[in-house]
Amino acid sequence: MDEDHPVHPIDVNGINKLSAELYHRLYHEVYGLSTCVLRLTNTIGPRMRIRDARQTFLGIWVRQLLERQPIQVWGGDQLRDFNDVEDVVDALLLAGSDPSLLPGPYNLGAPETISLRQLAELLIEVHGGGHLEILPFPEERRRIDIGNYYSSYSRFEQATGWSPSRPLRATLQRTITYYQQHARHYLPVQPD
Repeated sequence: MDEDHPVHPIDVNGINKLSAELYHRLYHEVYGLSTCVLRLTNTIGPRMRIRDARQTFLGIWVRQLLERQPIQVWGGDQLRDFNDVEDVVDALLLAGSDPSLLPGPYNLGAPETISLRQLAELLIEVHGGGHLEILPFPEERRRIDIGNYYSSYSRFEQATGWSPSRPLRATLQRTITYYQQHARHYLPVQPD
């Protein structure tokens, strides 16, 4: 998807994101504030939420691995792209430090796309073990499923020179290692 793709939110989260974009544009146009809208794709890395799937499904997959539960994937053929949190921070710093940058919006994305099944398999491989369970997509969630989604970051790259530099495998490895070292701070205490 590029930035010119029609925007039609299918859930409350999407409506909130679009509203935020419109506020940023309004403040730029009406008050002359230097604003810039970055549309983030799936941002992952150490310290992401793993308690539940409220902010990212990958977090709950990491938790399932650490708790030796199967990773549950709904469907599995959906394509996604993922940005390392450090690449996103680099992009935010670039956008925030250049007052001449147009307000956007600008997509952030990654050069790699991967199916959810392949992602789960890669996560298990990087972790050194685990199980995958493919489940049918729940009907009540199908209405708000986005299907395949990966974005073109070429507009932001042309404007700033930014491009993602951290490969998905390396990000997953760094993430798993972090949670293996700090699981006690993120997971409930397991009885002995």
